[in-house]
Amino acid sequence: MNILVIGGGGREHALCWAIAASPLTNKLYCAPGNAGIAQVAECVAIGAMDFDRIVAFAREKKIDFVVIGPDDPIAGGLADRLEAEGIKAFGPSKAAAELEWSKGFTKDLCAAEDIPTARYRRFGDAESAKDYAADHPLPIVVKADGLALGKGVIIASTRAEASAAIDAMFAGSFGSAGREVVIEEFLEGEEVSYFVLSDGETILPLTSAQDHKRVGDGDTGPNTGGMGAYSPARALTPELERDMLERIVRPTIRAMAQRGRPYKGVLFAGLMLTMDGPKLIEYNARFGDPECQVLMTRLKSDIVPLLLAVADGALKTVDVRWHDHVALSVVMAAKGYPEAPQKGTEIRGLDAAAKLDGIEIFHAGTGRRSDGALIANGGRVLNITATGRTVAEAQARAYRAVDLIDWPGGFCRRDIGWRALVQDRKT
Repeated sequence: MNILVIGGGGREHALCWAIAASPLTNKLYCAPGNAGIAQVAECVAIGAMDFDRIVAFAREKKIDFVVIGPDDPIAGGLADRLEAEGIKAFGPSKAAAELEWSKGFTKDLCAAEDIPTARYRRFGDAESAKDYAADHPLPIVVKADGLALGKGVIIASTRAEASAAIDAMFAGSFGSAGREVVIEEFLEGEEVSYFVLSDGETILPLTSAQDHKRVGDGDTGPNTGGMGAYSPARALTPELERDMLERIVRPTIRAMAQRGRPYKGVLFAGLMLTMDGPKLIEYNARFGDPECQVLMTRLKSDIVPLLLAVADGALKTVDVRWHDHVALSVVMAAKGYPEAPQKGTEIRGLDAAAKLDGIEIFHAGTGRRSDGALIANGGRVLNITATGRTVAEAQARAYRAVDLIDWPGGFCRRDIGWRALVQDRKT
């Protein structure tokens, strides 16, 4: 098959890495790709939102299957456009992806279907939102309704912080994502990510991961798109997993089908494991980033038949197998991230780091200078991903590789996987 992956981040590098290993893959392209993806796929200079050129390229190169990675083209309806053109694609429709691009839509669906989630209210203006927040218990969670690159969530510990967050969102700090805000109660517990495939009717449970959203060690500093992850997340026990699937994921898939929006793609549930059981924080309509990187390095099955089964409505005919090992990924970001990442700094030492046992390096925001040097071209730049028998072993391998990378313009957290290691020390 000729396959085209849409996107150019670490998630797409991991997807291309897995797809390139499939015997079903004849020729693999990625639009627009990055310097790392170029090692496993032919990169083409087409933006993820340039639907006309994507369609034209798919026709020119006789593309059999398109895999859509990022949220923007999914929310923009690329899957619908490709289907209308007769091109097979992996990714939900725009209507189904409203589970991600409107937090208010998802909260309303949860309320209608009795899906456990935080109590909430939706607001279309700053004054009514601030009036509500003034009487709400602290801390309080303020969310931009739309897509905000994983950064449109403020956990306010004071009334002043809540008011400032509301004003900033309505003033356009997150663009059109903040035209409406959702205010929620703060949930206590441990956060985990869970992934399923759905063909609109059948679901195929995948596995769990734990992301590290805050920029600094110990979960300090501002929210980011994710500074690292590991899989599986031990906090999600088999009993909690069954409970979550029956009370959260399956009712969601049923409800979307009943509403004429069958969900076909990967569904990423962000969960809080509370004293009352799992509760939904939010849905994403794509593989997470950096969660995809740890999922792909644990996946034992060929990924291509799984993605095709989703597009063909044939999930009942496939199963999924995982390696027993742990995978852990450390994000190396450009200094200044998330507010003002410094671009253009040179990165050296990747070859030495990549030679270590159990290491895969996925590029998230890299490019090549005219002299061939590798440079940072984004906020999150590299995903140093390691496997091991335990979280501790995978973590040690990952940081051994990090320390071989010569990049004065970058930084990373040094505690990815810390919750699991704390639990290990207690037991």
